[in-house]
Amino acid sequence: MIDDTGTNTAPAQTGRYRDVWRRSIDEREDFWLDAARAVDWVRPPSAALTQRSPTDYRWFADGALNTSYNALDRHVLAGRGNHTALIYDSAMTGSRVRLSYSDLLERVARFAGVLRAAGVGRGDRVIVYLPMIPEAVVAMLACARLGAVHSVVFGGFSASELAVRIDDARPAVLVTASGGLEPGKTVEYLPLVQKALELSAGSVHTVIVRDRPAIPGSAADYAGPAAAAGVRWLDWAHAEDGAVPAGPVTVAGDDPLYILYTSGTTGNPKGIIRDNGGHAVALTWSMRNIYDIGPDDVFWAASDVGWVVGHSYIVYAPLLAGATTVLYEGKPIGTPDAGAFWRVVQDYRVTVLFTAPTAIRAIRRVDPELAELARYDVTSLTALFLAGERLDPETFHWANDGLHCPVVDHWWQTETGWAICANPRGIQELPTKPGSTAVPVPGYDIAILDAEGQPVTKPGKDGNIAIRLPLPPGGLLGIWGGEDRFASAYLSAFPGYYATGDSGHLDADGYLYVMGRTDDVINVAGHRLSTGSLEEVLTRHPAIAECAVLGVHDPVKGQRAAGFVTLKAGAVVDHDLLMAELVNLVREHIGPVAAFRDVTILDRLPKTRSGKILRKTIRQIVDGEPYKVPPTIEDPAVLDALTRAVHPRAPAHLPD
Repeated sequence: MIDDTGTNTAPAQTGRYRDVWRRSIDEREDFWLDAARAVDWVRPPSAALTQRSPTDYRWFADGALNTSYNALDRHVLAGRGNHTALIYDSAMTGSRVRLSYSDLLERVARFAGVLRAAGVGRGDRVIVYLPMIPEAVVAMLACARLGAVHSVVFGGFSASELAVRIDDARPAVLVTASGGLEPGKTVEYLPLVQKALELSAGSVHTVIVRDRPAIPGSAADYAGPAAAAGVRWLDWAHAEDGAVPAGPVTVAGDDPLYILYTSGTTGNPKGIIRDNGGHAVALTWSMRNIYDIGPDDVFWAASDVGWVVGHSYIVYAPLLAGATTVLYEGKPIGTPDAGAFWRVVQDYRVTVLFTAPTAIRAIRRVDPELAELARYDVTSLTALFLAGERLDPETFHWANDGLHCPVVDHWWQTETGWAICANPRGIQELPTKPGSTAVPVPGYDIAILDAEGQPVTKPGKDGNIAIRLPLPPGGLLGIWGGEDRFASAYLSAFPGYYATGDSGHLDADGYLYVMGRTDDVINVAGHRLSTGSLEEVLTRHPAIAECAVLGVHDPVKGQRAAGFVTLKAGAVVDHDLLMAELVNLVREHIGPVAAFRDVTILDRLPKTRSGKILRKTIRQIVDGEPYKVPPTIEDPAVLDALTRAVHPRAPAHLPD
């Protein structure tokens, strides 16, 4: 039920979940102080929450701790040093490495010594520009060990985008590798780093390079006369040889742990700041209560350390919980086939797999009958968690029926750092509703608001999804370099609330349905339509693998809905007949008011490297507007193919 203030008063009316959620709202401070006892503090916090201004909330501000110590040292000191902390599996090179907690602690402490010798201390920033190799985890934890602030930039980002982030974060040290590996190609990082240093204002004084076999480039190639002015280039291995291991540095609970720039940032970047104390408490709590993961479990977040999922659930949360984390360098398909994920699950007896719906849709497209799954034993898998894109019901049923384990669609953002809504398996496994991200996670007080900020009290009616302040621990501390930017971006639209930028609705049982970004609601001749609802209909067709629906310009109706679809592998259909069937599906399930008639069949949809479909760029191409190739795009050539599909006479080049 939803009361007249818009509060979700009845998420899952009965049971343990309901009691836990209610306490997290009504007894917020006691709830999170209890949760904080799962973290080792140098100085335990006396209060959970401190409010410094109407919009500035701090968690565990008077506490003191070290996040790296909590992720590593305490487990070794508890006698679990020989337990596996990190499994590295590279489908690109065939490398497989296991690091125990003692092994990882030794490597992190030694590299922290390298950073300390380079002048890095508490509060200093370090850019981490690395591929999916163990050194990425080592570098992040080494920064945390020193109380430094890491900012991970996705390996392979362009020099100009890297330079923008350097100028915003003002790091003293940049950690990188000779390059990264993608299916069929090698990406050399060092020329990009050199160019970024030339473009930036000059805060970086040291670059540390990890050589990778078979990838050209080393620190020696850029040292001496070739170096940018005032920049010292160091070889990682040589620097480690003489390094003195560093111990953990105590920081305040609200000291920054990292800066993470939101995907697609250009021009004036938006760096999300995460704190140490709230982050450690929230992620530790989430592992047991959301994912039902403990010290003897293997957790695999099939993401990248450059994104928030990689930060939270490859690096920090599993190690804070004393579990084993998997670091995978590869793709869901093509490295070598659509059985890649199932092979990793089998080989390491993965307990929980967490990935994006787009990865599962990619597998479904290539292997719709799950023939590859039959080759592997995945009985260790207790749940598949999905986030990052909306999970359509058809993909849910395909995965749920094929894997024979719970499939959990949960919703969160870079800004929140962990789940806003989920089926909390560690508290109470609730009934699943395909299309819904389930119920609010304890700590999150969700409301549906109309455009004027008034509560939408009718179950099932769409509105703006907002979270009543304060956000629980683990949420963003602010935006790097500007408190005003934080307030204007997230807090000004609906006073007293954090505006998620997503639209959706709550049903009568308190389950949330996230239908898309607020700018994905289209207006067709005065009728507001959710693109998520339209996509849900299109994926019902048995030939469709993936789809995106967006509003494009229409001179009469203002906007009209246009669909872009890809086909499952092996699907043989007449394109004209398919388009007619899709139009009829929309008329049947949505109605003629949708005025849906435009369908474009593509080989691939343009996506970011994290799997999000580039809807804004698609719309700009269709409407003939100028667009910039997003720095996060997985394959820029897909945009050229899209341009030719919708504008057959367009020139075969991408705009600058």
